[in-house]
Amino acid sequence: MASTYSFDIVSDFDYQELVNTVDQTIREIQSRYDLKDTKTTVELGKEEITVNTDSEFTLSAIHTILQTKAAKRNLSLKIFDYGKVEPASGNRVRQEIKLKKGISQEIAKQITKLIRDEFKKLQAAIQGDAVRVSAKSKDDLQLVIQRLKQEDFPVDLQFTNYR
Repeated sequence: MASTYSFDIVSDFDYQELVNTVDQTIREIQSRYDLKDTKTTVELGKEEITVNTDSEFTLSAIHTILQTKAAKRNLSLKIFDYGKVEPASGNRVRQEIKLKKGISQEIAKQITKLIRDEFKKLQAAIQGDAVRVSAKSKDDLQLVIQRLKQEDFPVDLQFTNYR
């Protein structure tokens, strides 16, 4: 029996959970006494979250709320890529928070190099914004998953299509 087993390494998040996280953040901003009169807006786009508020101090408080709500909904904080704080009209500040999805080429190369160096019997191939790992033994694949969980990559990794 010469069958091979494989799985994909991807970096993704549940968009609906992110929508719920932003909704809860907006609700908390509207109900908190220290943030109620700041006229803060939090807008969710397809690939970013835009925050518009009255000062960098309240922006910091909004970051904390957003991160807390995301963590409660099992979203990794690594999906948030905080942009530069920009001045906006009327003495306000605006910040765009990019949402990271997919594995960049540099990180994919790091992952495949780590697998090639430590696991000689396995093959790792970059496929777009994912990495496919294949081997003749399911046990070897389990070892790779355990090893990658020990590393701290700048993106959140999930292991899918395990077959």
